[in-house]
Amino acid sequence: MRLDPRRLRASVPMHGGDGAPLPDARALLEVADVTFGYSARASALRDISFSLAPGERVGLVGPNGSGKSTLIRLVADLLQVRRGSITIDGRPNHTRASRELLCYIASNDTLPQFLTGREYIELMHRLYRTTPDAAAVDDLLDRYQMGARQFDLIEDYSHGMRKKIQLVSALSLGRPLTIIDETLNGVDVDALFEFEIDAARIADDRGLLLCSHDFRLLENVCDRVIVLCRGEIAFDLPTARVLDDVGSVDALVRRAIAIARTQESP
Repeated sequence: MRLDPRRLRASVPMHGGDGAPLPDARALLEVADVTFGYSARASALRDISFSLAPGERVGLVGPNGSGKSTLIRLVADLLQVRRGSITIDGRPNHTRASRELLCYIASNDTLPQFLTGREYIELMHRLYRTTPDAAAVDDLLDRYQMGARQFDLIEDYSHGMRKKIQLVSALSLGRPLTIIDETLNGVDVDALFEFEIDAARIADDRGLLLCSHDFRLLENVCDRVIVLCRGEIAFDLPTARVLDDVGSVDALVRRAIAIARTQESP
């Protein structure tokens, strides 16, 4: 049964880090009326619409199977949009110009094992046709405790180390839009604290879409939280309002699930 958007959805205008509306601001990311299914009989996403402005950090959360990774893969042009539209800085997301504006870090840690960590970072910069700032890369590697291992082969890295090299690569690229899909799972606490600092820097002039089950991280990092449930947007609210109204992102997700279950009852 479809969710009732009148009960579940609470949209907010495009806004900056302080929550104030941005008049006439051009969206960095615009998702409009997107519906997607892996088969003709079932929809993984239904009527998804939201904007992300320059300088905004948006958290994406929801129960397993709610469509989070599908939505992110659509934005990153890894799945083809069949109904609706997705634009990055006003351009269709399937264009090369749009893809060059975006850095996507997937939830898996599948990296070329024959490269060292440093070589992987340099490879990513070559793919984006940019020159890495060696000093900035060194600083990131040291802060994420990878400086001493940067010249080791990735095949010798733990899961958490691979995640940190992915994160260092993305942060050093500094794309206008960074998308992180559960990349921080398995990363140590010190690295999470460093990421909170770097996320604030990302938001100075760029955008961040962060998908995570770490509710505390979303509360600390994100200006807005979007809750997906049963393939629809259940809530789209400023984080400050979430904390004031229900106390936590966890409580908001539980509320969305409870309402969905109530609607599905006979």
